[in-house]
Amino acid sequence: MMTEFGFGDYSSSLYIDIVSLFCSSSASVHTLCRGDQDAALDLFSSITENPFDCACEVTFMKDKYLLPARSRFLLSDITRMHPLVNSGEKYDLIVLDPPWENKSVKRSNRYNWLASSQLKQLPVPLLAAPGCLVVSWVTNRAKHRQFIKEELYPLWGIEVMAEWFWVKVTRSGEFVFPLDSQHKKPYEVLILGKLNSCREVEESSSAVNTLPDQKLLLSVPSTLHSHKPSLSAVLKPYIPEHPRCLELFARSLQADWSCWGNEVIKLQHCQYFTRETQ
Repeated sequence: MMTEFGFGDYSSSLYIDIVSLFCSSSASVHTLCRGDQDAALDLFSSITENPFDCACEVTFMKDKYLLPARSRFLLSDITRMHPLVNSGEKYDLIVLDPPWENKSVKRSNRYNWLASSQLKQLPVPLLAAPGCLVVSWVTNRAKHRQFIKEELYPLWGIEVMAEWFWVKVTRSGEFVFPLDSQHKKPYEVLILGKLNSCREVEESSSAVNTLPDQKLLLSVPSTLHSHKPSLSAVLKPYIPEHPRCLELFARSLQADWSCWGNEVIKLQHCQYFTRETQ
């Protein structure tokens, strides 16, 4: 049985002072050593980094987790993101998968959700490098899409560049839901934007391909609830070589990425993996 952990509802952080909160504490990064792989780790108070070129198995709250090669993560809620901000790292790509508020989620005690107004408290401008590509997963509700385009991105100084669609299909290539369904759609939306940057940044990124304003991504969805596909390969042509990448509200890790969330290693539990035998 997997131990459930986290900091509870993301919404516990209403109306915090973003500047004083994120700049009040010194950065703390714990880099794994060989001996840590078999030790019980304290993952709550600092960024944890696997510096090795292979996955590491670590123990947390008596359960085993696999950390991908060269991955970094911070396990916290929105009120405890200062280690991430104060590390000084600036990212070329930031992907967000917020737990959007909706009626069915609010009626259920199973899933956390975050009000749109609270997303404005995320320190994205403090984490973004000049010209950073910011990508947000959003539900099909027009209200949420409008909020990102007209409120959230402008607040962060991000110019909306594109709107892509992830189309969910079966193994035989059919939509997982009818396209005209009134309840569930067979697609989700990605809104892409770039941090407003000066001419020097634009000239230095001239080797990066132009971002298409529309694009369809097709894949068979995971059987795990709300588990999105990795965007690393899809976004590679539109970000610098050797990019610094960050995922916010992550529930799993990726090699060469930093990740944050209150369930950031949930899907790294060993129960989700099969050990291959030689």
